[in-house]
Amino acid sequence: MKLTVVGGGSTYTPELADGFARLRDTLPVGELVLVDPAADRLRLVGGLARRIFARQGHPGRIVLTDDLDAAVDGADAVLLQLRVGGQAARERDETWPLECGCVGQETTGAGGLAKALRTVPVVLDIAERVRRRSPDAWIIDFTNPVGIVTRALLRAGHKAVGLCNVAIGLQRRFAALLGVAPAAVHLDHVGLNHLTWETGVRLGGPEGEDVLADLLARHGDALAADLRLPRPLLDRLGVVPSYYLRYYYAHDEVVADLRTKPSRAAEVARMERELLALYADPSLDEKPALLARRGGAYYSEAAVDLAAALLGGAGTPNQVVNTYNRGTLPFLPDDAVIEVQAAVGPQGAVPLAVAPPDPLLAGLTAHVTAYEDLALRAALHGGRDRVFAALLAHPLVGQYAYADALADRLIAHNREYLAWA
Repeated sequence: MKLTVVGGGSTYTPELADGFARLRDTLPVGELVLVDPAADRLRLVGGLARRIFARQGHPGRIVLTDDLDAAVDGADAVLLQLRVGGQAARERDETWPLECGCVGQETTGAGGLAKALRTVPVVLDIAERVRRRSPDAWIIDFTNPVGIVTRALLRAGHKAVGLCNVAIGLQRRFAALLGVAPAAVHLDHVGLNHLTWETGVRLGGPEGEDVLADLLARHGDALAADLRLPRPLLDRLGVVPSYYLRYYYAHDEVVADLRTKPSRAAEVARMERELLALYADPSLDEKPALLARRGGAYYSEAAVDLAAALLGGAGTPNQVVNTYNRGTLPFLPDDAVIEVQAAVGPQGAVPLAVAPPDPLLAGLTAHVTAYEDLALRAALHGGRDRVFAALLAHPLVGQYAYADALADRLIAHNREYLAWA
């Protein structure tokens, strides 16, 4: 089996290599190709990936290249984990929205729109090259904003599924609090990428006992601290939101907080420098503890599980992924991309039925879905008016004066990435 990672020079990659090595019975990778134009990073990251394979006795071959066409030729699956513009672009995404009193964040709000505009055209070009070289390959998208990018891929007819680590992280957290194995915890997970809620926590599978109410009663303080939201809010909601909901439920508080400290991008850039220095040590043959603070926890387990199921292997049949709605949430268009439990196999990902969410959840989901549609139009067709419309539609912006000012800032900071600007 050949698996290709686009963005293989990412500091995330040793997490992937570790997962592929540990879980080789689930996903027997014979050839792992890491492709990246940044030769120095790729050499450091790839060297550690090879040492991780060797330490764990994995017989697979790891190939390093900057040749995308050769990398995807004959691939069974292609994982996308790229960042157009690097951490410098992320730093800007997290900074200029604050000038207008709006959240600066790399996957949602104005910053998330900027990332989508930079990313969608690049991903679609990569996907076309995959289709020409390996028409049967599955594309697994971990590139943010996952919902918008996955929607672009699916609309263009690609075999694609979006993946995020929020659900698996919460599954692991709940399992630890409940004192059970992670596999025993099934999430009733509903919403859009980075806009999700756990409306049920079931033991033993989709039909198991729902212990969410007891989980909130006994561990609500710990969960509220994780999410940086007040415990009474969780009690009133009766669900567990993802930590991205803090940007919506406590917007002004978040903006005030972000204005008083260095950006997350600056923190990650510093961490990446430290990680690359560690990766350069030829004696290092396991992922360093620092990598856990980089983000992407359990990404490798989720990626292995998804790839294995798509390729007809031993992957879990039901997984939380990003895929077409297809009537699952009746208040959304069929071609909206939602993040829910789905039956995953060689045929792709088919959403499982979910209970209709409370109007409080459904309303925000519909609102952000409309924004994502407008964001995709702006990414595909360009134009300041489309950028303005997407910003005006986003609940984290929503006022015409803000949308006007942010549109100008977005274009100014991203002109080199926007063919139409």
